[in-house]
Amino acid sequence: MTDDFSINFPAGQTLGFLGADWIESHCSVPDGFDKGRPFIPSDWQLQIIANHYRVKGAAKWVPERPVLAPAFTYRRSQVVAPQKTGKGPLAAAVTLLEAAGPVVFGGWAEGGEVYSCHANGCDCDFFYEYEPGDAMGIPRNTSLIQLVATSEEQVDNVYRPLQAMVRGGARDSIMKTGEQFVRLPNNGKIEAVTSSAMSRLGNPINFANFDESGIYTVQNKMVRVAQTMRRGLAGMGGRSIEWTNPWDPAENSTAQQTYESKSTDIYRFYRKPPADLSYKNKAERRRIHKFVYEGSPWVDLDAIEAEAAELMETDPSQAERFYGNRIVHGLGSWLRDGLWDGAYAGNVVAAES
Repeated sequence: MTDDFSINFPAGQTLGFLGADWIESHCSVPDGFDKGRPFIPSDWQLQIIANHYRVKGAAKWVPERPVLAPAFTYRRSQVVAPQKTGKGPLAAAVTLLEAAGPVVFGGWAEGGEVYSCHANGCDCDFFYEYEPGDAMGIPRNTSLIQLVATSEEQVDNVYRPLQAMVRGGARDSIMKTGEQFVRLPNNGKIEAVTSSAMSRLGNPINFANFDESGIYTVQNKMVRVAQTMRRGLAGMGGRSIEWTNPWDPAENSTAQQTYESKSTDIYRFYRKPPADLSYKNKAERRRIHKFVYEGSPWVDLDAIEAEAAELMETDPSQAERFYGNRIVHGLGSWLRDGLWDGAYAGNVVAAES
């Protein structure tokens, strides 16, 4: 039981491989036993990066005014994955790439071209040689980025590893970290936005990182926050990524709205475990965990099983969402088991394939 993490389009048609190499050179593992080592995206993480930065084959290079979001196949992306898979560190790394890396389409290579950090304001020796026909990347002149979450504590899921990556990668020449924001070249900034910081809505931004969009609801006003920010991104030619655990389908969250949208320019990464495996059965639950945590060797499946087994006693739907990576309703909801997945979610997946 496995899933294919291969890239199903020409490698030269994305800035993702350039971006992944840039991340490895500039970002460090934020914690754990590998803390301080280069952050090397795993296979599933590389699949997300490659798809998010996939360039349209017909994209045109306009030196005087580079094409921004419309140059890419996907206007925005959504990543649905279980607890502790590594979404936070990857989100932090991609945010830093957006802050100072080659994320703007810069034309098609003819052969012999290179991307050099020295030529783009960074004092490291990173360079990347393009193959003929490759999409090339350039940094933005000014990066204005917002990290979005329901609370200050929630935004730390991304901001804390982001700070550690900057400090561990010694990138003080291009960005300065503080407690509330990161200062970037040319008056750029990375800042946090929560439901208690509504005054920051409407600011010009060209990238947004939405953390745990599965708990953005009308009740906590975060659906409106996400919609307002996406409108702002559209005006700036910007893009965004949502990161979330599976949601409760009774809440109509931002994540659910994104997943159910008929828009074809949204990249959705969601590895659903086989439907014929029961999360209530311990042996089958183990197989589910092995499937959804594939490619995240830092996760101890024994520890996941112990926590999931205890949570199954009091809130089995929460255990199945957070660890089994399945969309199931919460306790007290009117929606019966299997109804959403069987009658609705399957149609969405079929429409995308």
